Amino acid sequence: MSRLCIHSVTTKPWSTEVCIQQFSRAGAGGITLWRYNLEGRDPADVGRQARDAGLDIVSLCRGGFFPAASGNDRQKAIDDNRLCIEQAHALGAPLIVLVCGAVPGQYLVESRKQIADGIAAVLPDAEAAGVRLAIEPLHPMYADDRSAVNTMRQAHEICDALGSPAHLGIAADVYHVWWDPELQSQIQRAGDTKRLFAFHICDWKTPTTDFLNDRGLMGEGCIPIREISDWVDATGFTGHREVEIFSTQYWAMDQSEWLARITEAYKGVYGSADTP
Repeated sequence: MSRLCIHSVTTKPWSTEVCIQQFSRAGAGGITLWRYNLEGRDPADVGRQARDAGLDIVSLCRGGFFPAASGNDRQKAIDDNRLCIEQAHALGAPLIVLVCGAVPGQYLVESRKQIADGIAAVLPDAEAAGVRLAIEPLHPMYADDRSAVNTMRQAHEICDALGSPAHLGIAADVYHVWWDPELQSQIQRAGDTKRLFAFHICDWKTPTTDFLNDRGLMGEGCIPIREISDWVDATGFTGHREVEIFSTQYWAMDQSEWLARITEAYKGVYGSADTP
């Protein structure tokens, strides 16, 4: 399972150290760490622990949340993203995932402008640190308060406007983009422009009892994960397939059992096709 990456938040009850140990033992090839994993720790030490365990550090989650009602708060967001870039560099994470943000009651066009302005402000820092930034479009149900970027097309528009193709791209999460009728063509465009920096997998449960914390395990919902994954691979993408699942149901169960279910579900989707 060399392409399997697991986000630490997927097994949120575990400590950073236990995530590293258990993901490695389960045969995962990579880990995406969340910023809470770095609280009170030296990011460089955490990075060494992960690499010593044989895990690739795929990315750091998350930056973003650029829009705000006041200029002072927008500057605070920029400063926090600069800190995130410093953390990623020290950790040895090559990529930061951006959940771009939105302001309730603010028109989307203004939030999108503030997102572009915020990314533009921190791009030089990312370039200097050798850290890439990946805009993650979020499902439209989050457009009011979590992200005004809701499709890959919108993410491409920001990338087109800002340039920096080596350092600004897109993270495609099936949970957020599976519904988009343009998805296949937008994935292909991301491949053609070399903007496809990350690929996240989980599933959409029906009924969904909580829009944030009721994601499904691969295979228990309606997302055609393997089909979308094949579109991604057809672009030449050979990166990790990142399991990112927020679920109060699964966080409440024995995490060792939960991890075993994750790896079995991954094998169920990909079988022997883990490598390109």
